[in-house]
Amino acid sequence: MAANDMPEIQIDADNMYREESFSDLKVGSIRKLIPVTREGEDDSSRDVRYEGSASLMTPAGNLPLSFELEADTLSGAIDKFPDAVNAAAERAIEELKEMQRQQSQQIQVPGQGGYGQGGGQGGGQIQL
Repeated sequence: MAANDMPEIQIDADNMYREESFSDLKVGSIRKLIPVTREGEDDSSRDVRYEGSASLMTPAGNLPLSFELEADTLSGAIDKFPDAVNAAAERAIEELKEMQRQQSQQIQVPGQGGYGQGGGQGGGQIQL
């Protein structure tokens, strides 16, 4: 893609938020997103949003989780955090299982896909 073919990227000035971050330094963090005008003043016509984040350790490594917390206050967001992080973890695990299932259904043919070309002779390449 040539530089002149790049789409014009603009910030949505009518949908700006100021962010505050809260963390227990153990399990996760909560972001408070406060709507602001294009001048940076609080915009009381829109609702404050809360988003949670945490990391799930898997055998394959660290899996970041991000999820919305439906709450009106920080205290409410803290109360909703456990159920929301568990739901996000369950969704992520199900998505990983589905990806693994789809991969296991793909038929691997020796000599195709760039691995072991030339009939799979020599080279010490492992096909998955």
